[in-house]
Amino acid sequence: QVQLQESGPGLVKPSQTLSLTCTVSGGSITTNYYYWSWIRQPPGKGLEWMGAIAYSGSTYYSPSLKSRTSISRDTSKNQFTLQLSSVTPEDTAVYYCARDTSGDFLNMPYDYWGQGTQVTVSS
Repeated sequence: QVQLQESGPGLVKPSQTLSLTCTVSGGSITTNYYYWSWIRQPPGKGLEWMGAIAYSGSTYYSPSLKSRTSISRDTSKNQFTLQLSSVTPEDTAVYYCARDTSGDFLNMPYDYWGQGTQVTVSS
């Protein structure tokens, strides 16, 4: 059973960088051919795919967030990390990590999700 757990600060100030880590257990983030995604859901809105890192280490980003987003990984810890820079209150959302089974990012083909973590951007 694969499990994912998000961690990071729940409150970030405007203009700062949001940093979240997803710790994976029960499976390796380097296993062919999975992708590891970050998704968010602002209050009252739908899910938004932000980006992903592949089993190979290649990264993929939503065009709308690409200029502010960076995803990296630590294979020794079986973790991958999201950094979102220059945050504004519009980045307030529940942030999820998930395992993507195909890389068909826009269709969100996830078989395992983290429980989600609330991040609020406020001064």
